[in-house]
Amino acid sequence: MPKMKTKSSAKKRFKVTGTGKVVAAQAGKRHGMIKRTNKFIRNARGTTTLSDADAKIVKSYMPYDR
Repeated sequence: MPKMKTKSSAKKRFKVTGTGKVVAAQAGKRHGMIKRTNKFIRNARGTTTLSDADAKIVKSYMPYDR
C-alpha cells in the first residue's frame, strides 16, 4: 500500500502535543483589530487546544503525526 500524504496546509498550521491534543493559533487576529475589544485581543494571544471534534478532523489530515 502506498504512503499516505500529509496535507501541507495542516502541517503549517497545527501541532500535535505529546498527549495527542492538537494545538493551533488563536483565530480572529489577522485584521480588523480596531473593532475588537482589548479583552479579546489580550485573550487571543498565543495558542489554544482544539476541541475533540475539530482535533479528529485535523488528525485525519496528518496521518503520521500522532
